[in-house]
Amino acid sequence: MHAVILAGGKGVRLRPYTTALPKPLVPIGDQHAILEIVLRQLAGAGFTGCTLAIGHLGEIIRAYVGDGSQWGLTVDYAVEESPLGTMGPLLTMRERLPESFLVMNGDILTDLDYADVLRRHRAAGAPLTIATYARRVHIDFGVLTTDANRVVDFTEKPSLDYRVSMGVYGLSRATLEGYTAGLPLGFDELVLDLLRAGDPPYAYAFDGYWLDIGRPDDYDRANAEFTSRKSLLLKGA
Repeated sequence: MHAVILAGGKGVRLRPYTTALPKPLVPIGDQHAILEIVLRQLAGAGFTGCTLAIGHLGEIIRAYVGDGSQWGLTVDYAVEESPLGTMGPLLTMRERLPESFLVMNGDILTDLDYADVLRRHRAAGAPLTIATYARRVHIDFGVLTTDANRVVDFTEKPSLDYRVSMGVYGLSRATLEGYTAGLPLGFDELVLDLLRAGDPPYAYAFDGYWLDIGRPDDYDRANAEFTSRKSLLLKGA
């Protein structure tokens, strides 16, 4: 099993922590970088190979991870010379990727079973599998539905339930055919193209622990929770 970790972003929302460090290398707890946790999880799940898509401060990541042998992985690299979006970096490495593989952001903490995502992707025969997580948003206002300047419905402080992308995907190499290497390709563009083509992605529902470390508040929460969740996040790793 092979995974691609997207680690080329600038981490603008996480400044000042990312002024000198790439976001995947910011420390969690006393001794682990986010990326180290992810690599240990992948190795524990049975993955043997990993490609790191690097860009901003990428040489620091390369120096830290090396060939991946310390985690029992074979790690290689793809360098993003200019921003290519979420899926764009995959186009430059398409020919060296297996028929199906895992793709994930390098800045998430979760106890998701990565191997099961890839197994379910293969079993579904879908072009793309999206790991999804339930979210609830509370609206602090009364919500009005209007039609021709008349109020036709009213809900007092409703809650909205929906599922969001976790930043973890199963992907088939054939899904990338038809796109040009070197040009940006966003996750949104790929999903909309698949929907228009009548070949919808498969949704992998997950309700365990998941934290996207995108903002300083998220980072503070990750550090506050890591000690109590370390055994969960690093089980079998």
